[in-house]
Amino acid sequence: MKSISLDAKEREITGKKVKKLRKEGLLPITVYGSGIKSVSLSVPIKEFSIVYRQAGETGLVELKFAGKSEHTLISNVQIHPVNRSVLHAEFHAVKLTEKIKAKVPVELVGESPAVQNKIGVLLQTLNEIEVEALPTDLPEKIEVEVGKLSEIDQQVIVSDLKIPSGVVALTPGEEVVVKVAPAVSEETKKELEAAAAEALAAKAEEAAPVEGAPTGEAPVTEVPAKEEPTKEKTA
Repeated sequence: MKSISLDAKEREITGKKVKKLRKEGLLPITVYGSGIKSVSLSVPIKEFSIVYRQAGETGLVELKFAGKSEHTLISNVQIHPVNRSVLHAEFHAVKLTEKIKAKVPVELVGESPAVQNKIGVLLQTLNEIEVEALPTDLPEKIEVEVGKLSEIDQQVIVSDLKIPSGVVALTPGEEVVVKVAPAVSEETKKELEAAAAEALAAKAEEAAPVEGAPTGEAPVTEVPAKEEPTKEKTA
């Protein structure tokens, strides 16, 4: 994936005081890794949003600050649980010649005959898988073809996935990515979706640190990614 540039400025404001930065249209961020200490920076919120849409958490971002630049991956993006605004983000500095571990999104493609014929529904039990690769080899996503899923209990596991050259899947091969489950009533479906949404919101509130406070230096070889609730796909 092509590297994207983003200019940042050093900041001294930390903790709860970063609310002032957000009011000025600036997002507090932290950069760490690749032998550098954690540095507190800020970037324009609008520019960050554009870059994040393009790069996600697997695309290289050339972060420029203090007269230098670092190849980075965006990680640990903190989102407000109510208004969904971005509160803080971390940039993990990497070396292009060293392999790293990262979590890559899994995307379903095609149409399942089981869904088309209203026999069942698709339950996506894995939204991402962990891989190891050079930063330049990280795929934006891994697609899962569901066109052969026509009967209840048919499934796709990690070992069935088409992993790009240069990338090694670390998630156990026997883990289920997507399966066909019996169809449920619309009422049950809504209850499951509501429960998943409530659990996600509660988890975000519990895990949220002091606004803008850096979460500390993480291992150079680990790039954590946000979790999503189990997805259900119907006709």
